[in-house]
Amino acid sequence: MFNSLEDSQSEIQVALNAGDSRDFKTIYDACMQMLFKISYRIVNDEEAAEDLVHDSLIKANEKCLVFPSLNDAKFWLIRVVKNASLNYIKRKDRERKAYEKVLYENKKKQDSGETDLLKKDSVQKAREALNKLPKNMREVLILREYGDLNYKEIGKVLGITEGNVKVRVFRAREQLLKLIGEEDVYLSN
Repeated sequence: MFNSLEDSQSEIQVALNAGDSRDFKTIYDACMQMLFKISYRIVNDEEAAEDLVHDSLIKANEKCLVFPSLNDAKFWLIRVVKNASLNYIKRKDRERKAYEKVLYENKKKQDSGETDLLKKDSVQKAREALNKLPKNMREVLILREYGDLNYKEIGKVLGITEGNVKVRVFRAREQLLKLIGEEDVYLSN
């Protein structure tokens, strides 16, 4: 048991070259799902999230970046994916505003049944509440809940202490509960 733990820890500390196919596969296998969850939580679009993550991985591969450890690769990729996702959202928002201005129409939603409508409404209220949180609290909550990162990893990604991460997550959860609780969220008639 102890040997396998030591082996996995030494594996993490081995330098990885993203330009090497074996090392790239190691990075890809270790990070793809987590990066997708983070990107998807930011952009709320599966195809876009997948494209953004693949673009980030390709960028590391094409530049033949060498990472001192798997964790360093993971943290670099998280930053790249997070920034790419945020830029994607800004671009889509500008496009949406331009279309609305040209067409003078707001988006219309089609009701697909009472249950679907209530689910969509609850999800929308939760997203709105999450978006109302300050940026520093929203980031830690997304990385913790959707990126499945622990406090130490979040601290490395954001460049803050583990204690600060814990405080931000706690405060973010408190504020989120207040925001959702203050609004009239009805799950049934």
